[in-house]
Amino acid sequence: QVQLVESGGGLVQPGGSLRLSCAVTGFTLEYYDIGWFRQAPGKEREIVSCISSGEGVTSYADSVKGRFTISKDYAKNTALLQMNTLKPEDTGVYYCVSPCRALGYNYRGQGTQVTVSS
Repeated sequence: QVQLVESGGGLVQPGGSLRLSCAVTGFTLEYYDIGWFRQAPGKEREIVSCISSGEGVTSYADSVKGRFTISKDYAKNTALLQMNTLKPEDTGVYYCVSPCRALGYNYRGQGTQVTVSS
């Protein structure tokens, strides 16, 4: 059975950092792409970052380039999203998904709330 279990969200002040984890069971992360999208009230769903299968090619939304870093921990079969220099506009529920799509994904985590506020 495939499961994506997320952790790492929370409340942080502007300029702070959080690291999201997405622990995968049921398939080997090395052979699949994965990523995160976020959903904020009143806003469209936005793909934040993706990492490909194989070589692990990464991609980022323009809004997070230079601040977020996505990676895979193959030993733990876990995807990671390091978020630095957080801004209030980063607030939302973050979902890990595979394949990395805002719609039409096969698997999705339960979501984790990220709130950036002073």
